[in-house]
Amino acid sequence: MFQNSHDYSNGSRRHFLAQSAFGVSSLALATLLKEDQLLGAPEKPALEEITYDLKPKKTSHPARAKSMISIFCGGGPSHLDLFDRKPTLDEYAGKRFPGDGIKYDNAGQATSIIMPSPDTFEKCGESGMEINTALLPHFGEIVDDVTLIRSMQLPNIRNHVAGMRAMTTGRGREGWPSLGSWVTYGLGAETQDLPAFVAITIPRNPVGSPYWDSRQLPSLYQGTVVSKSEPRIANLNPISQLRGKPQSNQLDLLKELNQIHLERHPGEDDLSARIASYELAARMQTAATEALDLTKETQATHQMYGADDAVTKEFADACMLARRFVERGVRFVQIWNYAWDMHENIFAALEARCKTCDKPCAALVTDLKQRGLLDSTMVQWGGEMGRLPVVQDRGAGKKPGRDHNTEGFSIWMAGGGVKEGHIHGATDDFGHRAVEDVVTQHDFHATLLHQFGLKANELHFEHNAQPVALVEPGQGKVAEGILK
Repeated sequence: MFQNSHDYSNGSRRHFLAQSAFGVSSLALATLLKEDQLLGAPEKPALEEITYDLKPKKTSHPARAKSMISIFCGGGPSHLDLFDRKPTLDEYAGKRFPGDGIKYDNAGQATSIIMPSPDTFEKCGESGMEINTALLPHFGEIVDDVTLIRSMQLPNIRNHVAGMRAMTTGRGREGWPSLGSWVTYGLGAETQDLPAFVAITIPRNPVGSPYWDSRQLPSLYQGTVVSKSEPRIANLNPISQLRGKPQSNQLDLLKELNQIHLERHPGEDDLSARIASYELAARMQTAATEALDLTKETQATHQMYGADDAVTKEFADACMLARRFVERGVRFVQIWNYAWDMHENIFAALEARCKTCDKPCAALVTDLKQRGLLDSTMVQWGGEMGRLPVVQDRGAGKKPGRDHNTEGFSIWMAGGGVKEGHIHGATDDFGHRAVEDVVTQHDFHATLLHQFGLKANELHFEHNAQPVALVEPGQGKVAEGILK
């Protein structure tokens, strides 16, 4: 079919391959090639060969968690109205805040008037954890499986972008690898057919988000985005004209081209590995398509998550996918929902938002538990801040809301070796500042790494001769109080 007189130069060959790629994204392909060590050596050889792959790696100490599902509610869920009831707010309702030091993100619309929380909190479960059950009835049913951290704090951070960066990259500044990238860098993956790090977005899909970017780490550790609509994973499947036999023919074509080039350049050992590259990428097409197929779930499972209800369907689908991914060996799944910024009409906004996620998120914990996966899967729910105890007033005709509060807020965690039915830390009487067993983003990350069998002070990467780490030197202590 091909004559040896044809000139398949390195440049023209690579151009041909790039132009004729049959539907597997470059990131997905690179992931698979790295996993099977099928990418070639760098053009400028190092004194010692450095390889990056997603083979499972040894831990420094026994791990309690093997995978993580992070449900990130960007915008700042109000801890005061969901998880951290303060009777003092009732006592001072309509009065001026008696202290000082409140730091507003929007001083122009700020007031110092105390706004009480709803009176719909109840003690739930055997633990007696007090929760706003009018807004979170399903969470109230799983409190005995979770640790509620009421003392999160992001020092010197006020706004959303810096807060989201701090919670997901360790710093409020731009330009650092995400938590999921660090976990996969430190541990590798347990599957060779799916991405190690998956990001599921609700409802919109920002492109190039720093919250699942690998930045200084090799791109192998970047999150693969799963979108709401088709194509769920960009460029995963070939176009219709190339499906089936045409794709098989193209694989044969590429194999023959590579073989001809290898015969002419026998010293290129990496090229023999590349001959299998597109067959390897096709493996991901099959595995990812199967993992994304929610029709495989029973009707009872769909109902448990709320996939049969238009209000909860998006979150339900995302949570079911997250369970399916970790069940198949994906290391880190991030469900991303930026919809919790409530500067006005906060009580109506909270009710609407909680209805979308309360049932699916509680079902995820229940489902993992009944499948025997919760012990090894860390589930975390929360955002980058809470809300202030005082009214934010946006003007005539507007109903009150609450401004940002990074001085004290709540998140919850389940599985992966954390305590069950446990409350950790506390804010002051007004829910303004964390005052007991404070947990910063550095402590949070150090604790997660510890549960994965990694030491924060040992997990680093050399970039341009400079060490890069999730937890900065001298920062971050393991929050022993939340661990079993």
